[in-house]
Amino acid sequence: MDLIDISPLLKPETAVFPGDTPLSREVLLDLSQGDNLTLSTLRSTVHLGSHLDAPSHYDVDGATIESVDLSRCIGECQVISVTATDGEEITLEHLVAQPKSSRVLLNTGSHPDPDHWGGNFSAISPSLIRYFAENGVTLLGVDTPSVDHADSKDLLSHAACKDGDILILEGLVLNGVEDGAYELLALPLKLQGFDASPVRAVLRSLPL
Repeated sequence: MDLIDISPLLKPETAVFPGDTPLSREVLLDLSQGDNLTLSTLRSTVHLGSHLDAPSHYDVDGATIESVDLSRCIGECQVISVTATDGEEITLEHLVAQPKSSRVLLNTGSHPDPDHWGGNFSAISPSLIRYFAENGVTLLGVDTPSVDHADSKDLLSHAACKDGDILILEGLVLNGVEDGAYELLALPLKLQGFDASPVRAVLRSLPL
C-alpha cells in the first residue's frame, strides 16, 4: 500500500513561531574531512514541522509527551478540506464533509510553505472542537502551526482541545492529499518531560 508523506522537510529554513528556536546542526565529526564517522548535534524547538503537542503544552496538569496514548497516533483517519479563507476561524459550516473518524486532519491550505512564516493562517473555532469532541474525535490534525490564531494569547482552541481530551497534531503538509479515509502513522519521540515532539507523519492508503 502506498505511503503519503505529510511531513515537511526539516532544515534550518523551516519556519517556527517568531521567538522560538529554529533547527540547527553542529557537525562534530565528518567522514568527508577524514574522521572515522559522521556525528552531529541537533538543536531545535520541539514544535518543529509536523509535531504532536503534549497536553502539558497548554494544561499545567497535562501529560508530557512520553505519556501520550500512542494508540491515538496510529489508525484510521479522515482528511477533510475546508472552505474558509486565510485568517478565518473555521467552523462546522466550512467543512466539505462530516467527520466520521476519531482522527480528523483538516486541510486548510492557509499555510502552504513550511519555510515561510505566514502568520495569517486559519484557526479552528472552539465550537468546532467541541463538536468534534462530542462526536468521538480524539486527535485533530491541521496543516498550520497552531489550532489558534498566531497572535492568540488566550488560546481558546487549545483550551477546547484540553476540555474535549483531543490531541493536537500541527504542521502537516496536506496539499495534494485527496479527502477521504486513510491510515495515519504519527508517533512522537519518547522525550521525558517535554511539551511536544516532532513526528514523521504519513498516511497509508486503505485497501479498497
